[in-house]
Amino acid sequence: MHVTFHKYFEKRFDKLPNKIKLKTTERIGLFRTDPFAAILDNHPLGGKYKGKRSIDITGDYRAIYRPIDKDFALFVHIGTHGQLYK
Repeated sequence: MHVTFHKYFEKRFDKLPNKIKLKTTERIGLFRTDPFAAILDNHPLGGKYKGKRSIDITGDYRAIYRPIDKDFALFVHIGTHGQLYK
């Protein structure tokens, strides 16, 4: 899976604690090889994120992406569950 990052995602990523940055890098690496690995809990979203999908980074952190096609994903947002779904 080819992955790219929206500038907003990159801005938010830069502000994350180092521990979360490392976990994000690890999970996106897994996403590249197996986007539907059970540990990612890859699922579609509704509401303001309709048409996008979410993967788990940690128990509370999520990364949201927009599937472009079957081999390409654009990550658009990252944050805690509370930050993303308020």
